Amino acid sequence: MKNVAVIGFGFMGLTHTINILKNKRLQLKAIVDKDPGIIEKKLTEQTGNFSTGCLSEESLEGIRKYASMEECLVMEDIDACFICVHTGLHFDMTKKALLAGKHVFLEKPMCLDIRQGEELIRLANERNLILMPGQVVRFMPAYLELKRWMIALEYGPLEFLSLSRFAGIPSWGEWAARQADFGSSGGALFDLVLHDIDFVQSILGDPDSIRSEILPGRLSGHDYINAIWKYDNNRITVKVEGGLIFHSTFPFHAGFSAKFEKASILYHTLQPDHISIATDRGVMQVWAGPANDGFSGEIEYFATCIDEGTRPVLCTPESALQTIRICYDHLK
Repeated sequence: MKNVAVIGFGFMGLTHTINILKNKRLQLKAIVDKDPGIIEKKLTEQTGNFSTGCLSEESLEGIRKYASMEECLVMEDIDACFICVHTGLHFDMTKKALLAGKHVFLEKPMCLDIRQGEELIRLANERNLILMPGQVVRFMPAYLELKRWMIALEYGPLEFLSLSRFAGIPSWGEWAARQADFGSSGGALFDLVLHDIDFVQSILGDPDSIRSEILPGRLSGHDYINAIWKYDNNRITVKVEGGLIFHSTFPFHAGFSAKFEKASILYHTLQPDHISIATDRGVMQVWAGPANDGFSGEIEYFATCIDEGTRPVLCTPESALQTIRICYDHLK
């Protein structure tokens, strides 16, 4: 088993802790949080757009807590860090972990500064370390099924794909405490809609053109995005829409609809159990699988890469950084 530490114990830190404790390849040795004395209290706080599971205080017994990553790296013999801190800290903390010889699982968005992302990739390559971004949608069962249909042409070529992702303005956890730099995570474009942008570009590559409409919100000047992508060679049109413009208790929801030559596909998190497949003759449903399996799936893949000494192929840092570049293309 590889020894790991979770750096940052907010919504994603808790989510990854839950799945690390379930993973047979990983041993959680430490948690780093700026206030380690309230880590157990955070187990009962309402955080995140949706539930990714829960932990008991007993499940954290024997796991040491630290107020700084520097102290943790000195005191603990760990193989990898899960960086789950605020976006503005991603570069500095990931760089420190790589310089200390640790593999890194880095939560999205990787880095808002492209040059910083490139530096982290160079550093990981030079030190022969694994740097894997946490682009969880690539590992969610319903989206994996859509990817399979797109690649295998099971329903013929893809013609049109629409993806959406909405939530209320975040008011939980660190969001509530960061009013002074409320939009420093990149706003809805880089922190929420990025998921769908990343999923599409990971399969289809860069679009030939992007036409986008954006609206400002409380977090940024791009808290609502409605974009049309065009792929000229295969005549595919993609629509990406989403944002963080609604009141804080507005229910999170995401989904996709796709028009293939021989069938139309519909999936939505408000009806998460199934994917609908419609033809001119009728509609059938297939099991969508638990969306939260995406979190355990990406962690298992990261752990496998460490065990086998192979760089991630399903979610490379180069690809995740290209997603950031495409996000910026929506603002031109």
